[in-house]
Amino acid sequence: MSELSWAETVRIVHQRAGGCCEYCQTCQRVCGQSMHIEHIDPQGGNQLDNLCLACPSCNLSKAKAISAIDPETDETVPLFNPRQQLWQEHFEWVDDGVRILAKTPIGRATVIRLKMNIDRVVTARKVWVKAGEHPPQ
Repeated sequence: MSELSWAETVRIVHQRAGGCCEYCQTCQRVCGQSMHIEHIDPQGGNQLDNLCLACPSCNLSKAKAISAIDPETDETVPLFNPRQQLWQEHFEWVDDGVRILAKTPIGRATVIRLKMNIDRVVTARKVWVKAGEHPPQ
């Protein structure tokens, strides 16, 4: 099997994610910002199982981290991995879809590390919800 070109890889990652951040679920069509191809494990290479689509806010907040502190237990836990875990097992929408509630230690650590509920994002989500464009299905 031949190796994929970077352009093919980017297309597959975008398509697989439906154009939405695989961490906070922000969709490119609503936020108007280009999504990033994010390395789940910065040391893991460019294989499809190590790549996900991330909004600029999540990608820049995550940086090279693969773990973070769960604020409830003060223990270090791995961050959410969209290739190995289901979003709805770790997170849910609350406040009519403008805030992400973490349901697990992994979810709590990820919400904090990636700043998923910072004021500017919550404010934007309110507009997207009012327009009927958020949360994604």
